[in-house]
Amino acid sequence: MTVQMTERTWQLRAACRGPESALFFPPTTPERKDERDLREAKAKGICHECPVQAECLDYALGIREPHGIWGGLTEAERRLLIEA
Repeated sequence: MTVQMTERTWQLRAACRGPESALFFPPTTPERKDERDLREAKAKGICHECPVQAECLDYALGIREPHGIWGGLTEAERRLLIEA
C-alpha cells in the first residue's frame, strides 16, 4: 500500500501530465522517423524540466516499462541501461 501511495505522489507532480501527455507514447497511426524524432525530442524536453524525472526513471526501470518515454529515456535507451 505504501509503494502505491509513493508512486501516486510523484506522478501527481510530473510535468508530463496534461494535454502534452500524448507526446510520451507513439500515436495509434504510423509515424515517420522524423515525426517520431521530433515527438521524442519534445517529450524529453519536458522531462528535462520535470521535478520528478529521477523518480519516473527509477519507476520505469523497476517495472521494466516497455512503452513510451519515462524519465527522459525511450524504451530502447532504458533497455540499454537494464542490460548494462
